[in-house]
Amino acid sequence: MEDTKESKESYESYKLNRRRKNREAGNIFVTIVICLIALASLTGCIFLILEDQQLKNDAGEFIAVMGPIEDGVFGNQEDSVRNEPGDLRLADEVLDELRERVSAGEDMSAILRALFVDDIVVGADGRFHFFPINRSLKMHEYEPERFVMENGILSYTDEDGYIISQKGIDVSRYQTEIDWERVAADGVDFAIIRVGFRGSTEGGLILDTYYEENIEGALAAGIDVGVYFFTQALNIEEAIEEAEFVLEHIAGFDITYPVVIDIEAINTTNPRTHNMTQSEWTDVAIAFCERVKQAGYTPMIYGNLRSFMIMLDMERLEEYEKWFAFFRTPIYFPYAHSIWQYTEKGRVDGIEGDVDLNVGFKRSFN
Repeated sequence: MEDTKESKESYESYKLNRRRKNREAGNIFVTIVICLIALASLTGCIFLILEDQQLKNDAGEFIAVMGPIEDGVFGNQEDSVRNEPGDLRLADEVLDELRERVSAGEDMSAILRALFVDDIVVGADGRFHFFPINRSLKMHEYEPERFVMENGILSYTDEDGYIISQKGIDVSRYQTEIDWERVAADGVDFAIIRVGFRGSTEGGLILDTYYEENIEGALAAGIDVGVYFFTQALNIEEAIEEAEFVLEHIAGFDITYPVVIDIEAINTTNPRTHNMTQSEWTDVAIAFCERVKQAGYTPMIYGNLRSFMIMLDMERLEEYEKWFAFFRTPIYFPYAHSIWQYTEKGRVDGIEGDVDLNVGFKRSFN
């Protein structure tokens, strides 16, 4: 019995020692990992410091060769060689501005747009795209200082400060029940109502469940009405089919605002439009718009920066009305457009929850 007890005690002592050694080994491993992370962070900091200094040096060498900036133009090379070593000042100013903007919490999109004023900067697909502004296209003439934001409502004024824009919303089944009389009393001039959409995988045409209720309610309240359809058409034939679907459901209603094709990229897994080219998207837009115009309505194209700059060829769409979505101010789109959707989190009496708000720049589309 005693031999057995001694053996057990010896075995328990062995297990305790083994666990202690395992803990010590684990602690050493964790310490090594922490040290490696710290070393990597230190290396990254050193790299950034060196890169920062290299940028300064490169900028200094560039300015030393090209000369100082005078009225936006670099001086000649011969004069610049004699400059004092103060040419790094420009690089320092640029870096200081970048540092201030980043420290203030500005995102990279806003910073790049402020720096590259002759380009339209679009963030998409995990990178930034730069599109030189095409001066051959018609530009809008809206002046930033004439936009006024009050209580979350954006308006555009004339030179004397009087509002000359229209207050608009766009709605679908996501707003559920709407009290249109209260919406009208809250100053809404126009509403663009979703007729329906095409499924992104199977491709069926689907009527918005609140469409008829919304269009009847808005018109009864005296609000000008337009409609939109979210496309997933693959080709011209399907685009015309979508237009016919819309025309069928707006027949008999007083549509005074445009009939819109909504073109956006979506995050659905394997959407049917995933591999469409810019040319194909543009063909779809034109086919829809032409069929709408043929029926006597004003066609319009809705999209955001990605839609208009990546998915569509703006040169081929010059003749059609545009509805631009951009959820920050000031507006960031140089080309002509008649409606600006400026927020998706607006509030309007008669609608529970968020609703898209729009500022319209035309009183009539007839």
